Amino acid sequence: MNAFSPAPPTASDITPEGADYAVVKQVIELITLDYREQPSLERIAGEIGHSPTQLQKVFTRWAGLSPKAFLQDVTLDHAKRLLGRDQLPLLETSYEVGLSGPGRLHDLFVTHEAMSPGEWKAKGGGLTMRYGFHPSPFGLALVMVTDRGLAGLAFADDEGGRDACFQDMAKRWPNADYVADQQATAPYIGRVFDAGRWAAEEPLRVVLIGSDFQVRVWQSLLKIPFGKAVTYSDVARDIGQPTASRAVGAAIGRNPISFVVPCHRALGKSGALTGYHWGLTRKRAILGWEAGKV
Repeated sequence: MNAFSPAPPTASDITPEGADYAVVKQVIELITLDYREQPSLERIAGEIGHSPTQLQKVFTRWAGLSPKAFLQDVTLDHAKRLLGRDQLPLLETSYEVGLSGPGRLHDLFVTHEAMSPGEWKAKGGGLTMRYGFHPSPFGLALVMVTDRGLAGLAFADDEGGRDACFQDMAKRWPNADYVADQQATAPYIGRVFDAGRWAAEEPLRVVLIGSDFQVRVWQSLLKIPFGKAVTYSDVARDIGQPTASRAVGAAIGRNPISFVVPCHRALGKSGALTGYHWGLTRKRAILGWEAGKV
């Protein structure tokens, strides 16, 4: 599952008879078996003999998400399998997982994956990606380019991490064709980290490959001034979707062009450093490096 990661309950959460666990177990089994019916909280509560309010409270405390969110995760997992492995059309996939049509499937993917189901299914088909590894101020960098410009920039912790780094990036566009080509990527690495070449009259060609929503989020990140930071909520407001902080966070986490598209300048609501795909230590290093340049 994408979001189902049960948190260990405290002693005060557990009844002597273990009744709470029995309730959670029933809910998980019911949703897993009957997800195509898209059961409501009221129906689930009725089938196991609890009030909807109490069921919501117990399940959320144990699982870390609501029964509805767990149902959405189960539905999404099955939809991915049908679209990917089974290659079902969007309409058939929608009905197969119990949704009323492609519109609801679209909403589910945008909320949890920050892209439409069609975009998720294409996964880079028709693209040729040239890639190479190069030293950078923040460790070994993987550079990926297309004929249109820089499409990917990631970091490996050491030489032994090359394969894991490449696989992590390649899975973003699994249907693309990949060609190792250091000569093609070398000019980009110099441009990215040489502050003396950051000039409006010599723009760096960048191609943002993602869903419409993701691209709008990444374009918003490009507006953040050097040495400054914003919150996910700020980005959500900037793209005109102030209630979409969760989807914004997902899109920021999938930013394929590290450093250039400055996802490291996006902070949590409280202003604290939050997760960074290439590690919080590297995020702190980049922010410190930028502060030094300022």
